[in-house]
This record gives sequence, C-alpha cells and structure tokens, in this order.
Amino acid sequence: MQELPLKYGCNPNQKPSRIFMADGSELPIEVLGGRPGYINFLDALNAWQLVRELRHATGLPAAASFKHVSPAGAAVGLPLTPTLRHIYFVPDTLGEEMSAQACAYARARGADRMSSYGDFIALSDVCDRDTALLIKPEVSDGVIAPSFTPEALDILQAKRKGTYNIIKIDPAYRPAPIEHKQCFGITFEQGRNEIDLTDDALFANIPTACKDFPEAARRDLMIALITLKYTQSNSVCYVKDGQAIGIGAGQQSRIHCTRLAGQKADIWWLRQHPKVMNLPFIPGIRRADRDNTIDIYIGPEHDDVLRDGAWQQFFTQRPEPLTDEEKAAWIAQNTEVSLGSDAFFPFGDNIERAHKSGVRYVAQAGGSVRDDHVIATCDKYGIAMAFTGVRLFHH
Repeated sequence: MQELPLKYGCNPNQKPSRIFMADGSELPIEVLGGRPGYINFLDALNAWQLVRELRHATGLPAAASFKHVSPAGAAVGLPLTPTLRHIYFVPDTLGEEMSAQACAYARARGADRMSSYGDFIALSDVCDRDTALLIKPEVSDGVIAPSFTPEALDILQAKRKGTYNIIKIDPAYRPAPIEHKQCFGITFEQGRNEIDLTDDALFANIPTACKDFPEAARRDLMIALITLKYTQSNSVCYVKDGQAIGIGAGQQSRIHCTRLAGQKADIWWLRQHPKVMNLPFIPGIRRADRDNTIDIYIGPEHDDVLRDGAWQQFFTQRPEPLTDEEKAAWIAQNTEVSLGSDAFFPFGDNIERAHKSGVRYVAQAGGSVRDDHVIATCDKYGIAMAFTGVRLFHH
C-alpha cells in the first residue's frame, strides 16, 4: 500500500487528506482495526519513534501515551510496586508476573491520567494479552506496535465495537536522513534529528559541586532527554524510577514548562498519599469521573467535590480534605527525581521550582549568559547538573 486516504486532516473542513510515501515505496504500516485519522497518525508515528529509541537506549520494553503530538507519559517496563498498581488501577486479575510491556504501558498511561484520556498508545515490543487487557477499559484512540499476539488482537479488535484504531508498523523501517515539511506552501528541509542520547559524553561537563550521577539517575535522565526529543518545545520532563512523572510541553517560557511539569509530578506523588489511595468511591463510578475527582480533590478547588450535595455523587462518605500542610509534608518526601530540559535554563528560578518537587539530578544544554546563577542555585541544594551541550527542540 503506497497511500492511505484519510477522512479529513487536522479538522473536518481540511479535505482532501491522505498519507503516502513520496518516493512511491510501500507504507511501513498496516491498519489492523479502525480508521485512523490525520492526528492519530501524527501521534502514532511520533510516539513510535520515542518508544523505539527508549527500547534501544535502555534494553527494556517501552510505552508512550501521546496527545496532540506530545507525550502525556512515557516509561520503560520496570516492575510495579503495590502502590503503583493501586494508583494506576491495575486489575487484580493481572498477577504480579504481568509482562514488562504491560508494566511499561501501565506506567506511561498512569503517570498523568487526566492528560492521557483519549490518547494514542505506542508500544516498543509485541502487544501481548496483559497489555491488551490494560488498554481494553481505557478511553483511547488507538495503539501502534510492531506486532500483536492473536489473543491481544482479538481483545483490541472488539474494543469500541470494532472501531478501535490498531496500527502495525514495520520495526525495520528507517526513514530517509533528510526530512521535509510544508508551511504556508513553502517546503522546509532538514536532516533528521539522529542525536545519540546514550553517549556518556552527555555527562562529561558537570559544572556543579555535586558530580555524582548514580546509574539509575543516568537512566532516568536519558529517558527524560529522549522523551523531550519528541515533545513539542519548549519542554521540560521530570522522571523517576524509569518513567516520566511530569511533562511540560509547548510553553513559550521555560519557567512555565518547569512549573507545569513540576505540578504534574507533584500530583503523581500526591496520588500515593494514604488519604487519596483510600478515597471511598461509590461502586461503579466511571473511570473518567474517578480520575477527575482525584485531580480536583488533590487541587486547590477540592470543595467542588467535598461540599454537601457534591460529595454524594462520588463517595460513599465525605472524605476529609487533604490540607495544604499535609500536601507540603508529603511532597517533601519525594526525592531522587531527575529533570531534563530541551534547551538551557536561562535563570536559577527553574532550579528553585524543580527542587520543590524533589529534583536531585539535572541534564540541560547549558549556554545561558546566567549559567553561573543556575549553577549556584544547584549548589545551594546539592543538585548534580550536567551541561549536555545538546538542544532538543521539536516542532
């Protein structure tokens, strides 16, 4: 198949629409279910590049949850703790021996469930039964993977009354080294971003007093940088234990990226607070309502779900609020977080905000006229920071 007609482009008024290979070769994808659209394919192909690179870099199965051409979550397949299984709503029917690919997907989807709602999923390895069972109940537009087991395919092809988008991609496909795009009828050309983010040289320049980057921190910073490589810029990514826990994408100001990603990281951590884990939800509450309620309960507008006449819609009994003091004390317990930035931090205010969310390790390009201020702020908190010399803008 050399081309695939699409229903419409980014919006229903943008017709005609198609994907095709300009050189006349075969498309490297096969649609096994549904009818993916223009944005679906943009998400799928960007997400596939991300998980493929994570797989190569770490040697572990990887997964990504994409929305509007940026990741809402990305992770590698490390085992899940009982707490993570709880906050990611992994069913008990999937035992502790859940596949590594399923663990990666649970982490990628679960880190920011609000942003992942209606996502497009990418898997680095074969989609197996465990992963398909995790995908089955979620509100999602589709999945891309190099292959699917027969059982997984049966599960997914039954999703959304048979309309769920399932894309199989040839893992051997490699695009041309020069890429093109158009804007306003003008064609842009550039070499593809093939920067190697596994190179030890990324940690050769450590200007901070603390120069210790444990192996787990190097892995997490590598995950952060690879995630940023496929995130709309400006962007910042917080990572802990093999998964992105906060991604700030597409902001004009870097401090706003850092704040947005930090807020998401804080919410991820607060979801592990005993009060949140033990919220008394009414039986049969819809998944989207449950996720939204948790998000509001954690936030400053918690009265929206706790006031009389409101809490009865969600809970069997009115929960006690999570106070500002309790939140601050809990967030202070989050440590050993890694932070990547797709370009240099212009001022130390980014480090100040990152420190509040437990950041201990930083990788950023360096090169600001105020690098001295950024370094001094890291030294104030004992943060180890590497100047990678690599910018990772993506548009």
